[in-house]
Amino acid sequence: MKSSRAQRNQKRKTGASLSPVVHVRRIPDLTRLLLFVRAGGRCEFDGCPRYLMEHPVTLTAGNFAQVAHVVAFRRDGPRGRVRSRPKEIHAPQNLMLLCPQCHKLIDDKPKDYTRRALSEYKRRHEKWIKQATGLSPERKTALIVFTAPIGKQTVSISYDHMLEAVAPRYPISREGLEIDLTNLLEENSAVTAVAKQNIADRLSRYFEPRGEWQRTGHVSLFALGPMPLLIFLGSQLSNKVSTDLYQRHRDTESWTWKKSGRPVKYKFETVRTGSDESRVALLLCLSGSGPREMLPAQIDPAYFVYELTLDGTTPSPTFLSLREDLDNFRMAYQDALAGIAKVHGGLKELDLFPAVPAPVAVLCGRETLPKVHPALRVYDYDKTKGGFTFQLTVNS
Repeated sequence: MKSSRAQRNQKRKTGASLSPVVHVRRIPDLTRLLLFVRAGGRCEFDGCPRYLMEHPVTLTAGNFAQVAHVVAFRRDGPRGRVRSRPKEIHAPQNLMLLCPQCHKLIDDKPKDYTRRALSEYKRRHEKWIKQATGLSPERKTALIVFTAPIGKQTVSISYDHMLEAVAPRYPISREGLEIDLTNLLEENSAVTAVAKQNIADRLSRYFEPRGEWQRTGHVSLFALGPMPLLIFLGSQLSNKVSTDLYQRHRDTESWTWKKSGRPVKYKFETVRTGSDESRVALLLCLSGSGPREMLPAQIDPAYFVYELTLDGTTPSPTFLSLREDLDNFRMAYQDALAGIAKVHGGLKELDLFPAVPAPVAVLCGRETLPKVHPALRVYDYDKTKGGFTFQLTVNS
């Protein structure tokens, strides 16, 4: 029998083709290094950023990571039979850094963890690592997340959207403070009282000394809920802590402030001159003109009625797109309160009718000072009654 060497020599002489090149499983050292750096030494499976460079129990330093292929090394492996296999199976974009448990999970259930899903996990994780490692300690922020049903529709806010929105800052922790009132589906005075107490208690404890906020000196607030509760939430926020507010943009479904566009302007004007200077209503017609058209009967001709609205732009739910838009509202709102105080000195209560985006509602409560401004009697639009009804008092 001829030796294997003799067989190969014979093939060369006869012109027979050689066997195709077989890829070896060994991953190049540079590729492996790039993967570890881009992953930050952490598991890239969604929701499991486990640190893999030390033992989870003994904390002994070492390499406890596994390198997994998104598209399998062999065609008969997990996700191996795809329409377009990578030209280079060991390319960094086809590799994930995983803990042993997550590696086993994705290979045991390749139909659940597809090529597209794993590639998205990898993309988000490596984007997060790149952002986090490019930031200085002064860029830390503490998250506050507030959610309450709007009507009977529950709401939620994605952590990934928050992470993207706060950049170049980064959260000091994933948890932050979450005030979730989604179980309060009914809207009545008793439920509102419970919600107010919950908000007040949670924020009071949160802003105690040595809290998470004190380690950052900065708070990022994401909030969705009914106007009255958002205004009350704002009234309970500490004015001693620098706070950024964020808006959910309907067109992109993200919370990141847009970078381009023309800032909106605001105008404050008198809608009606009444006969009783102690009875005053302020209409905030920004998301819509509803307050002016649907005032309840109790806002009778004796009331002085003022309006803060957009200047040169039709009120719309999508008008708030730039961070500057929110800053401009803050100044316009303060000027409006000052203008009302100048005409109605010693005013005890101000009836407020808001048609505004969520962060604007929060500002309405936060910018109202107890010893300077009147209490806000907040109304909200009630579809079942076809108009605005009184809901709660803030700053009393």
